[in-house]
Amino acid sequence: MAFPFFGDDKSTVARLLSTLPQTGRLEWIGQRPVRREPLVAVPEAELKTDSHLLGDHARPKAGGKRQITLIQYEHLAAVASYLGLDAPLAPGRLRRNLAVSGLNLLALKNRQIQIGEQVILDITGECHPCSRMEEELGPGGYNAMRGHGGLTAHIAQGGLIRLGDTVRVVD
Repeated sequence: MAFPFFGDDKSTVARLLSTLPQTGRLEWIGQRPVRREPLVAVPEAELKTDSHLLGDHARPKAGGKRQITLIQYEHLAAVASYLGLDAPLAPGRLRRNLAVSGLNLLALKNRQIQIGEQVILDITGECHPCSRMEEELGPGGYNAMRGHGGLTAHIAQGGLIRLGDTVRVVD
């Protein structure tokens, strides 16, 4: 017996993949002013179209797929639990620029999202953990982050973002 969501009907799967009515919230913004130094949490930041987060040392190339990075806010507690910690990790320890709650970020791959009133991001792919996670989180940090590394994005339209901004899928 075929289940309606798992059958051969590709149009059903396509419809399900395109349906994401939830909105999220921008919980954290982090800048890396100096390479290999801790991220600095800020209440607002400006994103430059097809470039970077102002105040961040990284200067990705125009048209690049990794101009800014996002992490699922709810995953901070999950990664901490894999490491045997009692409290969620601080977002800056995971070296991503934005932490978003309320939306399953993996459902946003290859979609556009809007943050606040102006900013549009093209979600370009997964942001896999690197060996720095062992340095930052200790032994097992790399494996604790697997599947929880977040996403990369291209800045399609820049502007100002603020903590608490709504994050939504662009139709």
